[in-house]
This record gives sequence, C-alpha cells and structure tokens, in this order.
Amino acid sequence: MKKALAIVLMLAMVFSMVGCAGNNDKGSVYYLNFKPEADAAWQELAKQYTEETGVQVKVVTAASGTYNETLTAEMDKSAMPTLFQCGNYAALNTWKDYCYDLSNSTLYNELSNKDFTLKGENGEVLAVAYCLESYGIITNKALLKQAGYEVSDIKDFASLKAVAEDITARKDELGFAAFSSAGLDGSSNWRFSGHLTNMPLYYEFRDDGVVSQPATVTGAYLDNYKNIWDLYINNSTCEPAELTTKTGDESEAEFGEGKAVFFQNGTWEFGNLTSKFNMNPDDLVMIPIYCGVEGEENSGLCTGSENYWVINSKSSEKDIKATEDFLAWVVTSEAGTKMMAEQFGVCPFNKAVPSENVFCKQADAYVAEGKYPVTWAFTETPNVDNWRAGIVAALTQYTVGGGSWDDVVNAYVNGWATEYKNQ
Repeated sequence: MKKALAIVLMLAMVFSMVGCAGNNDKGSVYYLNFKPEADAAWQELAKQYTEETGVQVKVVTAASGTYNETLTAEMDKSAMPTLFQCGNYAALNTWKDYCYDLSNSTLYNELSNKDFTLKGENGEVLAVAYCLESYGIITNKALLKQAGYEVSDIKDFASLKAVAEDITARKDELGFAAFSSAGLDGSSNWRFSGHLTNMPLYYEFRDDGVVSQPATVTGAYLDNYKNIWDLYINNSTCEPAELTTKTGDESEAEFGEGKAVFFQNGTWEFGNLTSKFNMNPDDLVMIPIYCGVEGEENSGLCTGSENYWVINSKSSEKDIKATEDFLAWVVTSEAGTKMMAEQFGVCPFNKAVPSENVFCKQADAYVAEGKYPVTWAFTETPNVDNWRAGIVAALTQYTVGGGSWDDVVNAYVNGWATEYKNQ
C-alpha cells in the first residue's frame, strides 16, 4: 500500500512539473508603457489576454516625463521589459542593440502603411508605430461663442491674437480666460519645449529641405515661436510668474472646468475631457497652432507619431514569441482594436476601428480640405531631454522677467549644435 501511494505521489509530482513546464513554454510579456493616461486600459487588456491564453502579461507604466530614466533602470534588471517604446531615431540609436527585427512579424504585416516604421541600417524593421496623433489648440466652442466669436473667426495668428486679447480685456466680465496655464513644471513643459518648438523646426526644415536630423539649426522662425509663447503667457488664467510651478493637471483642469477657452494639447486628451470633466464633445474643436508664418491659414494640425513599439531582442525566444503574439492580438482582435481606438484614436493597422475621437476626425477634415499637416520635426531633436531642458530653463527666465529672448534663441540654436555633438 505504501509503495502504491509513493508511486501515486511521484506521478502527481511529475504531472505537476510537466504542467509548470507547459506554462513556461508559453513565455511571458512585460510591457513598459509610455502613456500614463492609458495605464488602466492596458491593465484591463492584459488581464483579458491572460484569461484567454494563459500567457502572463505584466504592464508597468512610467510616470509622466520619466520614461527614459525608467527604461534605463528596467533594462539593468534581469527581468527586462520584453516590449518597450522608442520615440524617434535618436532613441532607436540608443537601444539599437536591444531591437528585434520585426520584418516577418504579424504586427508589421498588419500595418496599413509600411512607412510607419523605424528601420535599421540594413533596412530591418526595428520599431512599428502603433498610433498617429495630432495636437493643436483645443478650443471650447461654447465659451468662444459666449465671448462673441465662432471658430471660423480664427484663421491665422493675427485673428487668434485679436480674439485672445479681447477675451483678456473682458476676463472679469466673462468669468474665464483665453488660455489655460502654460505651465513650466515638468509635467507640463514638454508641451512647449517639445510640441511648440515643432513650429519653428517644421517651417525651417520645410524651407531647407531637411529630411533627417541636421547637425545645426538656424532658428529662422524663432520670432514666430516668440509670438505664440507671448500670447500664451500674457492671456492666461494666471500671471506669467506663476507659470513656473503650474502643472499639466492644473492646465487640463482649468480648461475642463470652463476657466479657459484655449488649451494647447493633443488628440489623447479627448477621453479625459469628455469623461473626467464631462465636457460635451460637440463643444470641442482643435484648431492649428498659428504663429504668424506666411500662408499658415492653409495649415492643419501637427500630426505624426513618437509612439513606436520595440520588442527586446535580449529577451528569451519564448518571451519574444509571446510578445509578438500579444501584439498581433492587440492589433487584430475585437478587444484590442476597440481599446486602441478609444485610447489612441487613429491607429495605422488594417483592422483598426474608426475613432470616435472628434479631434482625430478634425485632423482628417483639415487634410480633406487641402490643408497641409504640420509634420513632427521635433522627433529629430538630438539628446532630446538635454536640449529640451535648456529650452525650459531659458523660457522660465524669460517668462518671469529674469532673462531675455536671446537666451531662448541660444538654447535653441547653440544647444542643438552642442547636443548633436554629444549624442
């Protein structure tokens, strides 16, 4: 009897070990997510995938503005992310030894346009864009109308300036400001050291025929950058000196709570504005960032991507396969495509669900009208964090009255040359 019992226990142990081995054979996924606003959606999708397949998917989300530091720290661990993001070729160059070739993956083959990739020196596909985004000046049409204007009244910088300054002159009477705060806190300043600097970069690159990262920039359109920055800070919910500590959340809340007509941000804000602040989608519109460039009345929104998935080539074969399969499911399944459309708007995949995001629809409408999209030139920035830090420091001093605009020009032009050499 004892011998029979021992055999039974031994067999149970063997089957248990086989079962564990079977689970391990599936590999696992560890995604280091770039977008805090999409964390809850990714956690839910990961849970659903694990329930359907048995494959463990862990999603860790870096705090806003800390992705590069978090990625570097996680890559130093034995359990590295199997899936991470690169925003441009500079980032790709940093992590090129960790980039798995996606040329034969379902993810790559599901792209509706194969141009939405970052490639290696030999043409290998190292990163695939998962969403296209647009940004501009989000506008509350209801407040604008209350101030006596329609969106059609704003066609260029001159008309935007006239409207904003009139609202400021009647701020106490109206009960709201023109612009939400252009905060220079780390949670907000990326909107201006990155997204707003795209305006002078785009037009300079357009004029000079620049198609890849240049060693130097001229700053030919920095007067236009100054135009829009001055408009932001002098027609805001607060005094310029207060902007040094204003956060991104505060700026969002000011707009969401009806304290400002205009809010520079992107398509990704639609969900927050309509759910968190219960704003009526019919009251929302996104207009181009006008800054006084000749012909800008024919411009559309700033559109592009700095959201590219990369599979970690240093992961085990099982984990690479598990990550490939997970991404294939995300871009083809009903659950995955639904989440992607809700969170990210326009996604460049064959089975993508049309977005209900009104800002995405407006980006398409501008193109349909023949307006030119202002493509993302800021993705070519060398040593992006260092260059932007220089811009923020100079902007801060200028804004509080402790520095001149020449300091911003220096940070922009000479800072670019320095970081190009250093990268």
